[in-house]
Amino acid sequence: MVELFYAEDDAHIAGVVKKYLEQKNFKVVIYHTISEVRRALEIHVPTIILLDWNMPDGRGDSLCQWIRSRWKELPIIFLTVRDDSQDIVSCFQNGADDYVVKPFELSVLYSRIQAVLRRTGNVAAQYLSCDGIKIDLNRRTVVCGTEEIDLSVSEYELLLYLLQNKGKTVTREKILEQVWDVNGNYVNDHTLTVTMKRLRDKLHQPSCLKTIRSVGYRMEDTI
Repeated sequence: MVELFYAEDDAHIAGVVKKYLEQKNFKVVIYHTISEVRRALEIHVPTIILLDWNMPDGRGDSLCQWIRSRWKELPIIFLTVRDDSQDIVSCFQNGADDYVVKPFELSVLYSRIQAVLRRTGNVAAQYLSCDGIKIDLNRRTVVCGTEEIDLSVSEYELLLYLLQNKGKTVTREKILEQVWDVNGNYVNDHTLTVTMKRLRDKLHQPSCLKTIRSVGYRMEDTI
């Protein structure tokens, strides 16, 4: 199923688009402000984003630029009444993949979305996140807020395993087995304690990384 975030302050247009795309097996979430979209993206990255230009708390091209600085390949399509060539050029310069002018045919919008997805694939699958902590699996990079964090191999693998199991409590034994023993690196329990401390320090003691006493750890969204 394609997950789509749609930033649109016109409830009628948003509702029509949502109803149509859900009939095409899309999962559509509507956001009426830029701040709502930003908060949502810190928690979860969708397959594709539709953006209006004029939002109550800012401009869509600025949001597009913000998204592109964090998720370089995430597909973005503008859906707006603005048809001035300078506006269109500005959107593409800020990272848009396509630009659809209102009014539009729903079937045409669907075809444009499909065309962008054929070019980009499921980019969302390469990103894992929890609150402001993000892993780009393709680049093997970690970002906390806007800061790129330099992790050792074991710290990265530990964070990756926790994010892959976000919302679940994983035992210390299971972590040792999956992060170290699976590669034949037999270590003792103290190694996990030290690695976890270093990871937390580098991520600035994130509240989303929780210790479950006498059991293990869990990462869960707190935003």
